[in-house]
Amino acid sequence: MPVKLISFPKILDARGNLTFLQSPDILPFEMKRVFWLYDVPGGETRGAHAYKTQDEVIICLSGSFDVIVTEPDGSQEKYHLNRPYYGLFIPAKTWRHIDNFSTNSVGLHLSSHTYDPADYIWDRNELKKLNL
Repeated sequence: MPVKLISFPKILDARGNLTFLQSPDILPFEMKRVFWLYDVPGGETRGAHAYKTQDEVIICLSGSFDVIVTEPDGSQEKYHLNRPYYGLFIPAKTWRHIDNFSTNSVGLHLSSHTYDPADYIWDRNELKKLNL
């Protein structure tokens, strides 16, 4: 499955809106880990890696940031996340980095696997070899 923006259910209410997630109806995988990014200083970049086996969905709960996906041919696609009812699905073996964080932004990451440092790919040349 390619990188894609997922629209989550949005229940509108005058008292405040509600969005929810559940597997397997909405997420394309069973969620095994959740983490979030916050208090990222201005000008900082996060990510700059890929995963060997892990799929991920990134949601901007507050504020905004950009997720830049780099394809094996070097071309890039930028996804500006700024609404909590959209998530960006990023499959395994996809290089990404996150930047342009607004003040008080919060990024929620939903992962298909538990944390495993051996699953990280920190070198784009290694990723190119895996994608051949």
